[in-house]
Amino acid sequence: MKISMRSVYGLTPFAIISAWAAGTSAADQPPAAGPITSGLSKPRWVSDLSFGVKEGYDDNVLLVAGRTPGLSPQSSWITTLSPKVGVDLVPLLGRPTIWQTLSLTYAPDFNIYRDACSESYNAHKLASTIKAKGSDWSFAFDNTFLFNDGSSQAPTFALNQTGPAADQLDKYRNIYSTAAVRERRKQIQDRATVTLQYDLGKVFLRPTASLLDYNLMTDWHSNTHAPYLGYQNYVDRSDVNGGTDVGYKITQGMAVTLGYRYGHQYQQSFPNAIDNSVANGRQEQSSNDYQRILAGLEGHPWSWLNVKLAGGPDFRDYNPAAAVFNHHPTKFYGEAQLTATITTNQTLTFNYKQWQWVSSVGKVPYYESTYGLTYHANLTRQLGLDLGTKLANSDYTTGNNDVGNAPSLHNDSMLTFSGGLSYAFNRNFSVSLAYANDFGRNNSKDLPAAFHRDYRNFEHQTVFLAAAYKF
Repeated sequence: MKISMRSVYGLTPFAIISAWAAGTSAADQPPAAGPITSGLSKPRWVSDLSFGVKEGYDDNVLLVAGRTPGLSPQSSWITTLSPKVGVDLVPLLGRPTIWQTLSLTYAPDFNIYRDACSESYNAHKLASTIKAKGSDWSFAFDNTFLFNDGSSQAPTFALNQTGPAADQLDKYRNIYSTAAVRERRKQIQDRATVTLQYDLGKVFLRPTASLLDYNLMTDWHSNTHAPYLGYQNYVDRSDVNGGTDVGYKITQGMAVTLGYRYGHQYQQSFPNAIDNSVANGRQEQSSNDYQRILAGLEGHPWSWLNVKLAGGPDFRDYNPAAAVFNHHPTKFYGEAQLTATITTNQTLTFNYKQWQWVSSVGKVPYYESTYGLTYHANLTRQLGLDLGTKLANSDYTTGNNDVGNAPSLHNDSMLTFSGGLSYAFNRNFSVSLAYANDFGRNNSKDLPAAFHRDYRNFEHQTVFLAAAYKF
């Protein structure tokens, strides 16, 4: 069920606000000593109980280029209501027990786009965590499930349905424009990881498996004629893999690892009525099997630095209908997280990932690279500062489909700068202010003029003010 605007009219202007959406803020950290320690008590097994409200402004809801002819940026005020409840059953089990965490958290976001009603959606998020530990083994399971109750109609990037072809120029948009709007549509996402580690002195074995699944529930329409010129179709996709790491503890706090993964990526194909691109007699789609060999380093080389690195060759085997030049490429897979505690009140975190993935817009796979740097400081016991930057790149040029919208001619990036302040009045109540600026850019400088490369450049700004009360 969608939330009507009538349900928020009774709130005061101060109560309609938006939270620092990227990462941890000072409000998320328990203050060393708050000026007020009063608050409603809750049972020990209730791990989270809070309510947040936020008001934000988005100056370019569809992340379009704003060029003529073409769509002009549409702005909107956004109201979000965020209740949260979490339970952890471990306190009910008594001691001793092997169970460290048995938690379940429900944290919906009810998002109301007041000037762009089609973008409103309710995000129902359910997170579960199980952790257990014995004398020489440990187990961890994490699952994040999302059901977006949003529009089943995907966006339409066109000025109108009756004008000349030039009015449909916005179909040559940046891939990050498509992705941002996709996240508000009706869909199911599921992310899960499971690991079991056996410690044998300095050596350990760690079987592991992971799942990433997107079930896009938007309708399909042929976008080659009215009334759906410029309509964006999406397909389902998933990645599942499993394997084992072998680790050796070179010091008390550091270990080197060598791992293997076998996995499969699935990409749904469009029916012929939606897209008639064919490879080897079948509708184009880039489902594939892969194998990875990963060398890693994890732990604390120094007391102030936490490191987790893994990388190595990724061997692909694409199905015959994949729109790629090479059906058996070798790519590099890498991921990293480094967190430096600069002082007791400051942390600096670097995140990185590179991998081959299948697209939600269909047919062609892409090589995705993301780099993020975030800085957090507790300026005082109550005031927190967050600064961040993120660079993301999606390179589709390993594909061989250069007809129609020419998906293989995409090499797009987005650079984001963000900042935020948070203030904790006490252990229960906090407010925050956040700002983010996205710059989308086309990196394919030699595109033919017909593909209007300048339409893939955009700028996007959001600002949010938020309040949260934790019981």
